[in-house]
Amino acid sequence: MKRILFAVVLAALPATAFAQTAGPIIRDPASGGFTHDPALAGSDMFAPTLTRDPAGGTMISDEPGFRNYVMAQHMRSYRYAEPVAVGTVLPSRGVVYHVVPAEYGAHGYRYTVVNDEPVIVEPRTRRVIEVID
Repeated sequence: MKRILFAVVLAALPATAFAQTAGPIIRDPASGGFTHDPALAGSDMFAPTLTRDPAGGTMISDEPGFRNYVMAQHMRSYRYAEPVAVGTVLPSRGVVYHVVPAEYGAHGYRYTVVNDEPVIVEPRTRRVIEVID
């Protein structure tokens, strides 16, 4: 029994090592350093598709209306130590995410308020994909 367990552990080691080195390098909100993001390695087949206009505009169809909607919810703002920008990965704990209502056109994404600014977040990676001004 011990030999079987030992063989299983040895077989899992390369997969664990690969998971820590796969994916692009991102800022780690927990440690303040940098790490690889294995969730972004390879295919994005599980990520919702972005619906942006052809001119490269925003994915929210009515930014002022959406901002008013979010602020009317009186959500508590998460305090982030640095300015939040597109590409920032938010921590997995302490941030409350909400589904973007269908009328604003960001199906499959979440929103939250960080440093008093509404942001759109990709739920799987917690990456900010749009800051609503």
